[in-house]
Amino acid sequence: MSRLPDAPFPATAFLRMPESPESRPIWRKVVGDPGIEPGMGYPGGVTVRCRTLQHVARREGKLTAMPEAVNRFSLRIRRRRRSSGTLPERGARDVMKPNRAAGKKRIGRAAVAGTVWLFGLHAVRDALRNPAREKLRLVLTKNAADRLGDAPAQAGVEPELADPRRFPAPLDPGSVHQGAALESRPLDWGTVAGICRPGDAGALVMLLDRVSDPQNVGAILRSAEVFGACAVIAPERHSAPETGALAKAASGALERQPYLRVRNLSETMAELQAMGYGLIGLDGAACVTLAKAVAAADVPLGFVLGAEGPGLRAKTRESCDMLASIPAASDFASLNVSNAAAVALHAAATARYG
Repeated sequence: MSRLPDAPFPATAFLRMPESPESRPIWRKVVGDPGIEPGMGYPGGVTVRCRTLQHVARREGKLTAMPEAVNRFSLRIRRRRRSSGTLPERGARDVMKPNRAAGKKRIGRAAVAGTVWLFGLHAVRDALRNPAREKLRLVLTKNAADRLGDAPAQAGVEPELADPRRFPAPLDPGSVHQGAALESRPLDWGTVAGICRPGDAGALVMLLDRVSDPQNVGAILRSAEVFGACAVIAPERHSAPETGALAKAASGALERQPYLRVRNLSETMAELQAMGYGLIGLDGAACVTLAKAVAAADVPLGFVLGAEGPGLRAKTRESCDMLASIPAASDFASLNVSNAAAVALHAAATARYG
């Protein structure tokens, strides 16, 4: 194997591949540059990092120069299957890992450790003010520290000041953290029986059947807190866990509104019915309107909402006391689940409190 020439980046070479069925040599362009993403370069080319280049050459053949007679811009490179072990499939996929994947891996390690990273000024401020929240590490930029004021001191947490260009918290690269991130333990709100025991007929509970989008769940928590619901209940599996994205969407409501994760949603619905709740499932095909269903109920209410698209599962639908629909002025598609939750909560509050 010939050694790469001593030249500044990018270091470009051509790798001679096995003969084609037409007995013509196949040339593969290889570019080494730490700043180039896989797949860039000339048509048919594969881009890899420089320190990987010689390893690929050692595995696939002799690194050599491309003959001048070959037109490198118009030469069609035959794609090889990955199982053949040739450079096109193995090199580009195995060489580089995007930063986003690395960020998700760091987030996964935090989840295994039993902690959650909250981010965003509102979410972090409310978490610092919540005495039930166990706080472990606070990372702030100077601007965020100024905007939070004395909240860290009152919470008894010493912040780590960070450069906004090199924010050290293990967040997803797309997270809008606003210069504030807090590592903490998830909240423990207790049991359904302890949180949702109705004190009067005006009690409200929200039940989510496999609503997995943290943006939707955060918005529902916010509406539930505004309209005075006792709790938002969701199954442990196939629903949004307590994460920084959910907390940011809730804009502080996660620290105030109980978010209960249960093992079995149908069993929890039966438990609520035994406590005196009437459960109304929202279904766009139901004949009874939401207003009529709420007006007819003089008991504590629980609204059951399904995921967008599939809606309520069959077992969940059967466990409801009544199905109701939100009337629409046209045959336009149904409401977003968080909007439907806000409409249902507003209908219940209007019927009971005027």
